[in-house]
Amino acid sequence: MTNELFCETIGYEFRDKDLLDEALTHSSYANEHSKSGSRVKFNERLEFFGDAILEFLCSEYLFTEYKDLPEGVLTKIRAASVCEESLSELGRKIGLGEALYLGKGEEQNGGRENPSIIADAFEALLAAIYLDGGRAAAEKFLYPLLIPQIKAASVHTKDYKSLLQQFIQKEPGETVVYELESEEGPGHNKTFHMCVRYQNNVIGRGTGKSKRAAEQAAAHDALLLFGEIRDET
Repeated sequence: MTNELFCETIGYEFRDKDLLDEALTHSSYANEHSKSGSRVKFNERLEFFGDAILEFLCSEYLFTEYKDLPEGVLTKIRAASVCEESLSELGRKIGLGEALYLGKGEEQNGGRENPSIIADAFEALLAAIYLDGGRAAAEKFLYPLLIPQIKAASVHTKDYKSLLQQFIQKEPGETVVYELESEEGPGHNKTFHMCVRYQNNVIGRGTGKSKRAAEQAAAHDALLLFGEIRDET
């Protein structure tokens, strides 16, 4: 993929083309093409800076948009959203692997599909956009890609049982009780069906591969019933 086509894909045109080249250059390519007294720049320094930018922008979004969540849960969502697996997925969405400059050996070893290489290059690209166009440009590039990842991670990371208990305890002394309604499947692959009761009334039901997961699903169902959360799935 040419740099021009890649810029069209990501929706950003670099003023400083050298920054884009640096962001897309893997160390294997630099090692093969550097000459005595003339080193080809590669993306590890940009990756270092991009990692910090990514963590900050992700943290700011979580802090602003998820006001009901405690620090520990926010940390888990951020970790899931900016992990290597997540970033490599985002990189593949924009064709980042095909745009990289790789050494011959790395190319032959499948470097364009390597999750670590793609994730590192994604961070480097974010830093290059930030340096070239400022924070607004970085946000415009990042958020449409990252926000769906954050929402997906938040669904699986939120502690719905704690949120439900906090809601119920607005009335002093009140609590909820979780009950196993049924289970099915062999011992190594069971599915559990739980309900949550409040004042002896069933207020939510949930299913999961563990009792804890089913309880979380039941609490989620109850919070939807009370209008305390929106369905983010």
